[in-house]
Amino acid sequence: MAWPTQQGIFDAGDLTLQSGAMLRGARLSWKAHGRLSPARDNVILYPTSYGAQHQDLEWLIGADGVLDPTRWFIVILDMFGNGLSSSPSDTADYPSLVTIFDNVQTQRRAVRELFDIDRVACVYGWSMGALQAYHWATLFPDAVDRIVVNCGVARTAVHNRVFLRSLMATLEAAPEHLGDGRFSAEPRAAKRAFGRIYAAWALSQDFYRAGLHLASGPQHNLGAPDLETVLRTDWEDRFGARPAANQYAQLRTWDTADISDNTLYDGDLPRALRAIHARVLLMPGETDLYFRVADNAAELPFLTHAEMKPIPSIWGHRAGNPSASPEDARFVREAVQDWLAR
Repeated sequence: MAWPTQQGIFDAGDLTLQSGAMLRGARLSWKAHGRLSPARDNVILYPTSYGAQHQDLEWLIGADGVLDPTRWFIVILDMFGNGLSSSPSDTADYPSLVTIFDNVQTQRRAVRELFDIDRVACVYGWSMGALQAYHWATLFPDAVDRIVVNCGVARTAVHNRVFLRSLMATLEAAPEHLGDGRFSAEPRAAKRAFGRIYAAWALSQDFYRAGLHLASGPQHNLGAPDLETVLRTDWEDRFGARPAANQYAQLRTWDTADISDNTLYDGDLPRALRAIHARVLLMPGETDLYFRVADNAAELPFLTHAEMKPIPSIWGHRAGNPSASPEDARFVREAVQDWLAR
């Protein structure tokens, strides 16, 4: 069954950011699937993840998918820095830091002005999208019914920040780096190293031990003939296609993610978690090396209406975006559909 789609650019004007810097002529890209109900009560917001654009995440939208556009009005919101919304690649004076807070505040304006939406049924996010879902619930506690935090946390953990800063340092070491995440030309060698570092973190040790990167491994796998091929095609090529300045900017956004780092909560994370009125589904990946089950377990006691359902998978962080893993896709689909039905 087909469903209607629409897409566009929300012109947000000159934005004064959380840092006090100005993002001039800010643009927020979006794409919507499905029909908005007359009561405007069937809205799901779906923010993008690191390096992703809305078309990269549409695979899970479908009548039999994780998010059903025949029931819900699903609005995918492109993060700043992803190449579709305002980004260093097309904004000469792009600020040094655009936070998750800045993204979510602009998203709130966009859905109000574009669709006259004041309340959303759910914010669904994976990875950096999950960081945004958590921010929606804390910044607008009376406007969000549910959130799905799929492989994400309320505050980026120190160990995760070590990984992010290693990636920043890799780009900074490139001879093309001019400083502050800007480059005289695309740093091809640095991005090659960047992709290979990422490959060690996005998938678990158990994944590689089982040979799931190889076509000769158990089904389902990444289908590569050897390790060198998977490093090149799945990681080097993926990150090589994105401007380094955009990648660097979103690393800074991820590194500073914290739902309590604002004037509402003054750095008090437990207070920010307690302020959430939405029903929260936490879905960490059991082998995720970025956002650990233990991180969500530590948040759970402070949440009023929450449940944690770890994804039982060796696909590491990618268990939460399981386009190549039918078993994980089934787990995520069933958990999310059950959550949306409550």
